[in-house]
Amino acid sequence: MGLNMRPLADRVIVEPAPPEDKTSGGIILPDTAQEKPQHGTVAAVGPGKVSDSGTLVEMAVKKGDKILYGKYSGTEVSVEGTDYIIMRESDILAVM
Repeated sequence: MGLNMRPLADRVIVEPAPPEDKTSGGIILPDTAQEKPQHGTVAAVGPGKVSDSGTLVEMAVKKGDKILYGKYSGTEVSVEGTDYIIMRESDILAVM
């Protein structure tokens, strides 16, 4: 079943990557010690932002892009048991 939300303006809905449960050395981390992921996959993209001159500025990312974003970016929501983050396109740091 697909995502039944549509972001507005220059907002993006991101499905964050699952948190790492093991260190590179093989130590298993408890839930309280796991860091919040800073990368994920774009699940939906808004139409873009209207500039001051009235033209629509297209989005630089598209659905399916793997992205990096700031640690405290966006608003976390849960839809049908799946966690998402809704953020502005300007909160995205890079496309991988």
